[in-house]
Amino acid sequence: MHGSGSSMKRLLTWATLVGSMSAVTKAACPFADPNYHLAKRDEGASQQTENILEEYEVDDSNAYMSSDVGGPMEDQNSLKAGYRGSTLMEDWIFRQKIQHFDHERIPERAVHARGAGAHGTFTSYADWSNITAASFLGGAGKKTPVFVRFSTVAGSRGSADTARDVHGFATRFYTDEGNFDIVGNNIPVFFIQDAIRFPDLIHSVKPSPDNEVPQAATAHDSAWDFFSQQPSTMHTLFWAMSGNGIPRSYRHMDGFGVHTFRFVTDDGNSKLIKWHFKTKQGKASLVWEEAQVLAGKNADFHRQDLWDAIESGNGPEWELSVQIVDEEKALAFGFDLLDPTKIIPEELAPLVPLGIMKLDRNPTNYFAETEQVMYQPGHIVRGVDFTEDPLLQGRLFSYLDTQLNRNQGGPNFEQIPINRPVSPVHNNNRDGAGQMLIHKNVYPYTPNTLNGGYPLQANQTHGKGFFTAPNRIVDGKLVRALSPTFDDHWSQPRLFYNSLTRVEQQFLINAIRFEASHLKNEQVKKNVLEQINRVSNDVAKRVAVALGLEAPAPDPAFYHNNVTAGLSIFNGTLPTIATLRVGVLASSFNDGSLAQARELKEQLSKEGVVVTVVGEVLKEGVDQTYSAADATGYDAVVVTDGAEGLLTGGKNSPLFPAGRPGQILVDSYRWGKPVAAVGENSGQALEQTVGVSRGQDEGVVVGEGVEQVVKGVEEGLRVFRYLGRFPVDEGAE
Repeated sequence: MHGSGSSMKRLLTWATLVGSMSAVTKAACPFADPNYHLAKRDEGASQQTENILEEYEVDDSNAYMSSDVGGPMEDQNSLKAGYRGSTLMEDWIFRQKIQHFDHERIPERAVHARGAGAHGTFTSYADWSNITAASFLGGAGKKTPVFVRFSTVAGSRGSADTARDVHGFATRFYTDEGNFDIVGNNIPVFFIQDAIRFPDLIHSVKPSPDNEVPQAATAHDSAWDFFSQQPSTMHTLFWAMSGNGIPRSYRHMDGFGVHTFRFVTDDGNSKLIKWHFKTKQGKASLVWEEAQVLAGKNADFHRQDLWDAIESGNGPEWELSVQIVDEEKALAFGFDLLDPTKIIPEELAPLVPLGIMKLDRNPTNYFAETEQVMYQPGHIVRGVDFTEDPLLQGRLFSYLDTQLNRNQGGPNFEQIPINRPVSPVHNNNRDGAGQMLIHKNVYPYTPNTLNGGYPLQANQTHGKGFFTAPNRIVDGKLVRALSPTFDDHWSQPRLFYNSLTRVEQQFLINAIRFEASHLKNEQVKKNVLEQINRVSNDVAKRVAVALGLEAPAPDPAFYHNNVTAGLSIFNGTLPTIATLRVGVLASSFNDGSLAQARELKEQLSKEGVVVTVVGEVLKEGVDQTYSAADATGYDAVVVTDGAEGLLTGGKNSPLFPAGRPGQILVDSYRWGKPVAAVGENSGQALEQTVGVSRGQDEGVVVGEGVEQVVKGVEEGLRVFRYLGRFPVDEGAE
């Protein structure tokens, strides 16, 4: 991907790679069916973790108040010297209650502080022992409990879900040979190539140290100063400025392991791999103005969406796949597979589906599970191994160190229930703050004879232990530098940009314009344009116009016209519309409108669509008032016959903000959502409100009856967003 079509000839062709993988695909994929998605809940799913956690659950539904050591008590009044006297120091009930409250919080994560999690199950499609010794991939239908935590990166715990950001996608497999964590993101690359630069990255994107502004945002000088001085950030930056930075939900985004890892077989053969979680719900994103409004209207939008989907029996699914490359071909693509800022185009290394992951159980307690779960890339199992990726190597230390900090310096965080493995733990680790285990072995050292030599050492040939790939070779002088094979920072951002639809490209440019327009320093703005210009002169020119700066001359060393599949969000339809939301605009004071709303709800609910009927006041058949409603709450909007007066009446009501019903419809249309009306009168009101005639936009549906409108809305939900409504710069390449 170095600037021209000829450079692509140096890359492995798909056919060549498939040929080299003939041994990989001995196991068929029984569930690899494009129509396989959103299966019914497996009642036995995630039962192992549920059983582990049950022991620690507390049921207060039929009990007296007690102290932390089990003594019954009352705790609503402190002990005083007389009714109007001072509280006594001897009041142990007061001291216990207040002291515990004072220490309820633990340090929030330095990054990925805001998140949501869920339990589920991973099911392997086949026996993959020909490519890995990993037990959880060792048999067709083998189930492994998982816990997944989704998150934003830069914001604090109190920030909004819909801030533009890379999103964490951390998955724990509770395998029968120990916990295995894939600590990834919804973007397959990262900003930096060496972990030693991570503090610099995070310091630059965090709020300013003097005034703690802005929160969960990169639209400020220090972030873009760093981006423009560290060109390795360009690829991830382009992904984050696209729809990947503002997904519709956690359920509608993919996940990636980011780094290159190794699969290792029992006999020690190894191959390079990259992890991919492909959403079975389909990819979908918000648009930027919508995401901004949501941040104020419902900061918990993504959390609530995940919770509600699981509670309704529509737990999300992802297919876990890998790209597999022979070890000797680590440099065959024109870049280095150890570089975490690079992807492997799927045409060159096709995805091999390994199994399906389904989330089907919400946490019982957010703090005990989602907040206390502690992931780290060093949670590894036999059959998987690291590579020499310098970002991965640093994360192996940093994540463990972070967990020690969050656990108040104690080393026993793995004993917290959500972190405990389902396999037994036997080692010589002892004591420390929060030690929960009572070890019977009084000879905690190796080697020993007094305990019969136990616990024995497990390795490649004995005890099915973890082992490092035997063929790993490190040879070279000590250097404090990155490999020259990491030097191209601009070809892949251009590949990403080329692979988007025209409107998605405009979204990306508009996002950069928005961020850069907040910069105060003129030199930083010019530096940003310089880096963008190395990716695309067209993008640089279009950003420069918005900043009032002179467009730079082309810098074509890394320009090319290559594209790759799978990067666009909007170039296909969603495989399922279950759990998508439709707002039905009705009038609480019109029986015909409410009857029609009820029929719309019944029909759309058959496809699993969540329908909210909106009216002036709450009553039977009305779910939400216009005062509480907003276009951000729906993926499509339908106007009932009898509600048209709310759109065109011109009279303000004290029951909702002025113009709210029309605003819901207009915003939905502007943000590309399907809008519909039942009946001629409401159809005319819709056209008048959004300023478009029927037939001009296939995402505008007007029907005489409910059945016709329902069909149109369902088709519109599958399209999800109608990109023709969004303008594109004139003269754009």
